[in-house]
Amino acid sequence: MATSLLPVIGKPAPDFSLPSTTGENISLKQFKGKKTVILYFYPKDETPGCTREACDFRDLAAELERHNAVILGISTDSLESHQHFRDKQKLPFPLLSDEDTSVSKLFGVYKQKNLYGKKYMGIERTTFIIDKTGRIAQIYPKVKVEGHAADVLEFLRED
Repeated sequence: MATSLLPVIGKPAPDFSLPSTTGENISLKQFKGKKTVILYFYPKDETPGCTREACDFRDLAAELERHNAVILGISTDSLESHQHFRDKQKLPFPLLSDEDTSVSKLFGVYKQKNLYGKKYMGIERTTFIIDKTGRIAQIYPKVKVEGHAADVLEFLRED
């Protein structure tokens, strides 16, 4: 039986480095020992669900930061698209560009999707909570946007 290399609760999160809207590459290891990371993967900038999810995290950002958490959003959109989206929605956290899908695949969120009978590859909306030790503390697969950011905050409060 093959063992899964995908992230599992309690195991170390795979490290990566991606270009971000801060103008610098961001990696998970830079937060190890310092912050909890809310790593959320979303399908596409400027779409209704992704805008709602980003704005919900934006609206709770100050409270999430009080729990020593940093928010990182990842999609396969370009940095230019991310910058426009971040500016338009006034997002106080970086968006990371995974144009080659390598990190999305590493985290197991780049999957075959089906929309009105049309099959295509894309990101399945998923959030990972990575604790200060670099381990996966929680995974939210197939995220429903409504109430998701509040659920993440509640998890951090309980932790």
